[in-house]
Amino acid sequence: MPLLPPRDRTPLDWAAEAVGTGFGSGLGPIAPATWGTAAALGIYWALGIDGDSAAFFIITATVIVIGAAAAERLSVPGDLDPGRVVIDEWAGVLVTVAFLDNSFWWLFAGFWVFRVLDIAKPWPIRRLEKLHGGIGIMADDIAAGVIGAIGLNVVRLIFFN
Repeated sequence: MPLLPPRDRTPLDWAAEAVGTGFGSGLGPIAPATWGTAAALGIYWALGIDGDSAAFFIITATVIVIGAAAAERLSVPGDLDPGRVVIDEWAGVLVTVAFLDNSFWWLFAGFWVFRVLDIAKPWPIRRLEKLHGGIGIMADDIAAGVIGAIGLNVVRLIFFN
């Protein structure tokens, strides 16, 4: 459901809709967060940069900052995390794969670790979900990403170094 009727929307509303929905990846009727996560990883994989590069951190920080602004614009009273807003999944899964190689298996692991954490929302992630506005939409997914990144990087350091 759009924020405002189409005739009343400003260019900023349209930009927020594009960014917030992960450029359309969150508009599907089934599992929009899963599709958004997959879209983010697909774009990241196509860029061919690793999770320890300066470009990766610039992209991730940009997704977080611009995503929070877009999510704020798309947030509505009574719905703390609108289903069509998946830029939070983009940010969370990018954080999850930080410091990892941009390879199929690490991205596959990152996808599943992030999705499980995002769905299960273990402590303290669930508490962050109660925050309002764009920060609230983004915070729980970024926290899931941090926990996922720690876990995956521990596995990487123990078994693959």
